[in-house]
Amino acid sequence: MSQVKQITRDGLWQNNPALVQLLGLCPLLAVSNTVANSLGLGLVTLVVLTLSNLLVSSLRGQLNSATRLPAQILIIATFVTCADILLQSYWYELHQRIGLFVALIVTNCTLLARAESFASRHPIRLATLDGFMMGLGFLLVLILLGGVREVLGQGTLLADMHLLFGDSARAWKISLGTPGILLAVLPPGAFITFGCLIAARNWLAQRDETSPTNAAKASNTPLIHRE
Repeated sequence: MSQVKQITRDGLWQNNPALVQLLGLCPLLAVSNTVANSLGLGLVTLVVLTLSNLLVSSLRGQLNSATRLPAQILIIATFVTCADILLQSYWYELHQRIGLFVALIVTNCTLLARAESFASRHPIRLATLDGFMMGLGFLLVLILLGGVREVLGQGTLLADMHLLFGDSARAWKISLGTPGILLAVLPPGAFITFGCLIAARNWLAQRDETSPTNAAKASNTPLIHRE
């Protein structure tokens, strides 16, 4: 498997920062009560992670062991501050909901881990791809978690999307006509739903590993087809 395919697979599935590494759980669980909130925070994280990896990789030749970590934190903090200012300027209502957790991205272990373990040791192209795929994997988990909690807790889907896309997005709201379950939008509901997602991911991964095709590849033994 090529490096590009391996990086893509790691970010989206094999080493997903949320479902496998269990990093960045504080903002993930706190804002994922609707798809709109989840999408907003996920996009900010994706952009910051991608740009941080790009810049850290660009400067890796000028940094030594003493300056590398402070420089990485400074780079991440700069991009987070820029994202926070842009949110306040153009998406103020959304910022009122997720602004606290945008600031916490600076301490998100996903960004620090990718900057230290990958971006500082790989060329720009691969580091940027790694940041994008890890951010995309985090974003997809956020959206899935937010969608499930919104449907169960409010009986709607895509509510408040106008906070991101303007008044025309108000029509995107889908009312399912089902009564909401309060637990789903409360913190315990976030933990329960997230635990179910982790269990589902582990079950799928285990089933994939034990499939006849993958078992044959692992043992370098050809499959025997019987008629």
